[in-house]
Amino acid sequence: MLVNQEKLSLSQLSAIKVMVIDDSNTIRRSAEIFLKNAGCKVILAEDGFDALAKISNEQPDIIFVDIMMPRLDGYQTCSLIKRNARYKSTPVIMLSSKDGLFDRARGRMVGSDQYLTKPFTQETLIDAVQTYAAISQTNQPEGE
Repeated sequence: MLVNQEKLSLSQLSAIKVMVIDDSNTIRRSAEIFLKNAGCKVILAEDGFDALAKISNEQPDIIFVDIMMPRLDGYQTCSLIKRNARYKSTPVIMLSSKDGLFDRARGRMVGSDQYLTKPFTQETLIDAVQTYAAISQTNQPEGE
């Protein structure tokens, strides 16, 4: 858990690009509405393969990824993102309906930065974006 980290104000979120990876159309749409209402740019992906194909073109600042997905699950997707030197500092937040200690630990092992339980609220989603966007912007290399 982050302590004493600065958060971006809602007005600063308009520059933030957020990717939401979830096989549920309902979850993707809910997250998209919440994030767009806060001013974020939103990229949607239906699964890990779809996300990996879009990441290099879109270069999201923050990534939310569902754990339970067909073909490439959230743990595998997070691991692949974090193994790429270009994206290893991009915050990845796991989304799951499971709230077990094992699931959280496994998320940490593959490099996730936070774990949110579904159903999430607009407040918890925006709070995570505000926290990690501030960190993401301070970690950007010069000239990007």
